[in-house]
Amino acid sequence: MQKVTICEVGLRDGLQNEKTILKTEDKIKLLNEITDAGYKIIEVGSFVNPKAVPQMADTDELFKRADLNPEVEYRALIANLKGVERAIACGCKKVKLNVSASRAHNLANLNMTPEESVAGFKSCVELAEENNIGISGSISMPFGSPWDSEIPIEDVKKIIEAYIDVGIREISLSDAAGVAYPSQVYNISKLVKKEYPEVKWILHFHNTRGLAIANILAGMEAGVDCFDTAFAGLGGCPFVPGAAGNISSEDVLHMLELMDIETDINLDKVIEIGKEVVSLVNHQTDSYILKAGKAKDLIKELPTKQGKNNTTK
Repeated sequence: MQKVTICEVGLRDGLQNEKTILKTEDKIKLLNEITDAGYKIIEVGSFVNPKAVPQMADTDELFKRADLNPEVEYRALIANLKGVERAIACGCKKVKLNVSASRAHNLANLNMTPEESVAGFKSCVELAEENNIGISGSISMPFGSPWDSEIPIEDVKKIIEAYIDVGIREISLSDAAGVAYPSQVYNISKLVKKEYPEVKWILHFHNTRGLAIANILAGMEAGVDCFDTAFAGLGGCPFVPGAAGNISSEDVLHMLELMDIETDINLDKVIEIGKEVVSLVNHQTDSYILKAGKAKDLIKELPTKQGKNNTTK
């Protein structure tokens, strides 16, 4: 694989779990810097109940006030028709729906099966299309959950087909529980790409057990070329025991740069964004590169003497 697309989700999936609620001005500055770093897909926030997720209450303002690049896809997470209406009002041109692959979780929270939830999204798709707004879907916990252990692949396929039935052709598989492992990711990615070639696939991993970057490599080997990451490794799922943040943007970009895989994103600028974010949230985060720096920064010519390398024994 020669090129990979990375979507920055820190402004939404990273900040929504932070105790510190950033000022709108700080978010706008970060959004402009993320755009300047070269990202072509950015998840700006979510149009959900501000009482439930106060960290995302100013998403509308971000779309209205930030310096948006017409060549960049700025998207927001929505839960229902109200989310599409808010997108229309503030100028957002891409929204994303979500459903849990855990039947137990979905039934407990919504009293509906995942397929019934997706079927109810039809009105969202219709309103979005009427207003030239792109719409995608995501499936949380298709690799396993605290409620069901591993999810039967047939259950995941039913959700995919429900999304396709309402007209959605871009779907993200999101390991919110942080339980996915590389061989599983490879097998599921190969399967969905083969059985649903009309769908654009995105993978989203949390680094709860340290396997997220390995899972990204497994997805790449299976032919997936679009992944979500978050600045400084922020994030986490508040209802999953021991949950950690998303895989760090700078860690993934650093790996891809070493592998000579193109992203069109400036790693040095992303590292500076990560440092800024750490300062804003006022705590350390799960980012190896922010702690250790780039590997290439450590590589220096060995001292020589009379044409021979000096070595230490």
